[in-house]
Amino acid sequence: MDVKGKGALVTGASKGLGAALAEELARAGARVAMVARGSEQLLQAAARIRAAGGEAHAIQGDVADKRQAHAIAGASAAVVGPIELLVHNASTLGPTPLRLLLDTDCEDLDRVLEVNLVGPFRLTRIIAGAMALRGSGLVVHVSSDAAVAAYPGWGSYGASKAAQDHLGRIFSVELQPFGVRFLTVDPGEMDTAMHAAAMPESDRSALARPEDVARRIAEMIARAEQFESGARLVAAPSLEAR
Repeated sequence: MDVKGKGALVTGASKGLGAALAEELARAGARVAMVARGSEQLLQAAARIRAAGGEAHAIQGDVADKRQAHAIAGASAAVVGPIELLVHNASTLGPTPLRLLLDTDCEDLDRVLEVNLVGPFRLTRIIAGAMALRGSGLVVHVSSDAAVAAYPGWGSYGASKAAQDHLGRIFSVELQPFGVRFLTVDPGEMDTAMHAAAMPESDRSALARPEDVARRIAEMIARAEQFESGARLVAAPSLEAR
């Protein structure tokens, strides 16, 4: 997918992988709408992109809030034009330190599902519907190895990501006849605030830099037509589906 001149929406874009990916897409010529809850970091991330010559717009919003879904989609389209690329990057672990499922409160599971699964579902319904009418578009879900492997303490997060993966696969078979494609990307372990909260004892030097992972995901997006719609990819140098 050539993103030059196209409208892109990246959620969870105030820091970490989201901010880095927004920067990569803007560098490739995309007009980027950056969505996140935290206004200060979001404004700073968008300003850095504009200072480097890219186009980026900060839109404060909570993807988990049903009342904000149409406002986020509408505000994004208003500033960057029709959304041709939607990247679902916003996610939450739930309470940390991580808890076993038997110790997980129902309300905490609800919140994780709202952010990681239901929020992306709502935005996809709105934005991919418009993509289908135009006959083109790409939706990318940022996943995790916790979606395919069972890790103690990662129950809420892992279950939400597994469901998100399958949501993308179902959307892909339903919307492929209308020119809308879906990809799921496992970014691997990165040196981010989320990883530090989940595994504070980890050796940060052994973790990937979000900027490097963002660059590989941007390459995948550029080559999106080479992958089967609905494929699950790993953000590694080989760029191979798994």
